[in-house]
Amino acid sequence: MDHRTERISEAIREELTELIGYEMSDPRVLNVAVTAVYISPDKRKAVVRIAVHEGEVGPALEALEHGKSFLKRQLGERLEIFRIPELYFEADQTAMLSGRLDHIMKRIRKGRPRDVASGGEKKAVE
Repeated sequence: MDHRTERISEAIREELTELIGYEMSDPRVLNVAVTAVYISPDKRKAVVRIAVHEGEVGPALEALEHGKSFLKRQLGERLEIFRIPELYFEADQTAMLSGRLDHIMKRIRKGRPRDVASGGEKKAVE
């Protein structure tokens, strides 16, 4: 990726973070964080990766698709770019897994085996 494309993708990421976090009133995007923006070489398409809690992925993507024209219009007003790329939203799988990875790493550091490996069943807490 050339320097100009990197600058554009970073500017779009920063503006989308602010727009989604502070300007969109849809409650489905409250916990959405923009993790990365990848722009195609012809600068016509931008894949926007978002991090959101696992159960909220579908509604968050629907809300962003619904607000795509608002976001694109606001980007056009805020950024001095000849053409704002078409936005495509997708969930960032690595961001969603990071919480689970932290949990797994803590268990490894403590030397605890997985719950199912200890006997196949979890013990009931009374």
